[in-house]
Amino acid sequence: MAFNLQERLAAQQQAQRYRRHVCVQSPQGPRIQIDGRDYLAFASNDYLGLASHPQVIEALQQGAQRWGVGGGAAHLVTGHMQPHAELAQALADWTGREAALLFGSGYQANLAVLTALLQSGDCLLHDRLNHASLLDGGRLSAARFQRYLHNDMQSLAGHLQRCQGDTLIATDGVFSMDGDIAKLPEICRLAAEHPAWVMVDDAHGLGVLGSSGAGTLEHFGLDARQVPVLMGTLGKALGTSGAFVAGSHELIETLTQFARPYIYTTSSSPALACATLASINIARHDSERREHLHRLIALFRHEAALLGLPLADSPTAIQPLLVGNSGRALAMSQRLRERDIWLTAIRPPTVPEGSARLRITLTAAHGAEQVEQLLEALAGLGSELTDG
Repeated sequence: MAFNLQERLAAQQQAQRYRRHVCVQSPQGPRIQIDGRDYLAFASNDYLGLASHPQVIEALQQGAQRWGVGGGAAHLVTGHMQPHAELAQALADWTGREAALLFGSGYQANLAVLTALLQSGDCLLHDRLNHASLLDGGRLSAARFQRYLHNDMQSLAGHLQRCQGDTLIATDGVFSMDGDIAKLPEICRLAAEHPAWVMVDDAHGLGVLGSSGAGTLEHFGLDARQVPVLMGTLGKALGTSGAFVAGSHELIETLTQFARPYIYTTSSSPALACATLASINIARHDSERREHLHRLIALFRHEAALLGLPLADSPTAIQPLLVGNSGRALAMSQRLRERDIWLTAIRPPTVPEGSARLRITLTAAHGAEQVEQLLEALAGLGSELTDG
């Protein structure tokens, strides 16, 4: 019997969950062009505004001239080139780890860690709102997979008491759809009492949090002993592409030997590694970018509160405007586009049922006047945002 793809697609449309590509005709930045029309955009994870930074572009060009564009082979064949080695070391140094391993994406990195590290009889505990890549990695692993209530330490403690064998607690550092921060000090305390290992996916914290931008762990003053496994992405605050896992030499060597997504994947572009090295240098040493971003976050939240907008409780660059109904979220997104504001409607299953939202992301490339323009457009939606 043939797969009934048409029926599945129709059901997706009926549920108002149909996704469509948009073709951006400009570089990433506060303003983008789509279908020939200019928009003020608040839908990018380019938190530090580095995706189009001149120094990053120059490093990419020079890297391509020196090293070529493609890696040519897997890292363990001939694809591990000098820029890759330098990038891995720079990431390890920045995050206070002994070593790091590069991946093509955060999704790939999370699947690699969980399938390589966990064995039959092990216990894996996930925050209920973890990123899909962590959840999928758990399902594909050999471990007993359980989910505790979001940022609920009592729920986590109860699960820990029932775990037998080696245990890993996996959590986002900053939750991608809610923007709140994991209670890592409390998680680490419970892990030490059990005992268990902690893994943090810091895709949305790296570059944004901490005095040097090293992420959520630096924000809380936690070290590699308390959080043995750290994953971070390069395509958000660093503005390039890819991901890494950082930890002890023993952890990285274990992943090198057993992580199939790493072993059987061609390495990323060495030129891109050169660009990312330039991004790290800017992220670490240009603290004004982070400070400016956090001033914009404070401005937006203060003004939004005065307008009575239903924001989630987020201290980060991710500011979800809670709508509830998928249809309403889509309609509001369209109305904002008519005012030249680009905001994405996020719907189930990406978020739980009844929690559709407009996901606002602020970046260091935005100016205060652009944030004010966004607030004016949101105020123009009136009762659509405040009615249930």
